[in-house]
Amino acid sequence: MPRFYCPQDLHTGACIALSATAARHVQVLRMQPGQTITLFNGAGGEFEAVIDHMGRQDVQVVIGAHQAIEREAHHQVYLAVVMPANDRMDWLVEKATELGVHRITPLMSQHSVLRLQGERADKKLAHWQAVAISACEQCGRNTLPRIEPLQNLSTWLQGDWVANLINTKDARSATQAAVLSLHPSTQSLSEWSPQHQSTSWLLLNGPEGGLTDEEDALARAKGFAALNLGKRVLRAETAALAALAYLVNSA
Repeated sequence: MPRFYCPQDLHTGACIALSATAARHVQVLRMQPGQTITLFNGAGGEFEAVIDHMGRQDVQVVIGAHQAIEREAHHQVYLAVVMPANDRMDWLVEKATELGVHRITPLMSQHSVLRLQGERADKKLAHWQAVAISACEQCGRNTLPRIEPLQNLSTWLQGDWVANLINTKDARSATQAAVLSLHPSTQSLSEWSPQHQSTSWLLLNGPEGGLTDEEDALARAKGFAALNLGKRVLRAETAALAALAYLVNSA
């Protein structure tokens, strides 16, 4: 059954007009009145809906039963990634969403190839959120991962949000933080993670050229464990996704 994100209040029995994006997708599929679709708005669960009217520019549906279905990963992983160049960030956002990432923070560092600011950064952020929505429609997630505003790596590392997340006094809600590092003094992710019975992880990954020595040292000073994924050097986006896939499914 086709699934669509609908950022509206959804209530059983209501008749609503779909958002322009969802309506366009329904029209592209050439669906007809009487056919059933699935809607979700990110507030939890999903709804069945029956197409009631197909216009040239609008689609109206009648909302059916709510299903309290969630398909979230066992662990929450916050992914902070220095943006890879070209369209690789799009690919990373899409695949990370499918794998179950909880939140993505795009960063710029000293070795960044892609640098954005102002209106261009805002447009990219909206584009990545749309990529995440499309991935949720495809993979069955009913909760959207949050794409954070673009930040400078050093500023982000020294911010209150990172400090509060890592340094919580409640051990049950403690978040384990790690940085994927190319330095020789790293520990294997597979050896490090079993030591921490955590349900929440904060994973930092650098750009194509890696983090500078200063950036790597700052991350460690802020409480990030320096980890590696083995002997091979993976592309930036591959490394982030490989670590994410491991952490969301770890015991």
